[in-house]
Amino acid sequence: TLRTEERQRLARERREEREKQHAAKETQILEKERKAKLQYEKQLEERQRKLKEQKQKEEQRRAAVEEKRKQKIEEEKERYEAVMHRTLERNQRLETRQKRWSWGGSVTPDSESKTALLYTASKRSTSTANLKQTEAVMNKRLSSSAALLNASDRTRRSQLSPLDSSVISRLLAPTQASLARSKSAATLSAD
Repeated sequence: TLRTEERQRLARERREEREKQHAAKETQILEKERKAKLQYEKQLEERQRKLKEQKQKEEQRRAAVEEKRKQKIEEEKERYEAVMHRTLERNQRLETRQKRWSWGGSVTPDSESKTALLYTASKRSTSTANLKQTEAVMNKRLSSSAALLNASDRTRRSQLSPLDSSVISRLLAPTQASLARSKSAATLSAD
């Protein structure tokens, strides 16, 4: 009886020990699972945070690229406008210069007298031989350019309306100022 009681007591103790070990293992497993779950949640939060930061950086980069592109377009537009402005100014200067010296252009009396004075001063300083030579070259050039103008004008006038052709013939007709210049040049060359 003592032996059976001793055996039962030892068996009970062994059973209790096993149950304790089993309970300790279960708590360890539960603790590991809890830690793993916490770790997973932490990693998930970290990943979401990184994705959010990356998205923000990408948006900032895209906004910077867009801003740079807009700025470049604005600079190109300003450069284009400046070029157009310079071109228009240059064209206007050329037009005024051409009007000033053309047959039909308006030459002010002051500029006419200044050019006549300059012309006479320069002509007096040159020799008569140079005058004759220059005159011959000028006459040649004028006659050839007049012939070319007349030929091209006739072909153009046939294509123009009557109003346009009358305006062009008026512009090609010598003005009083140009006739006066021719007379003064002729008197100087005669001198």
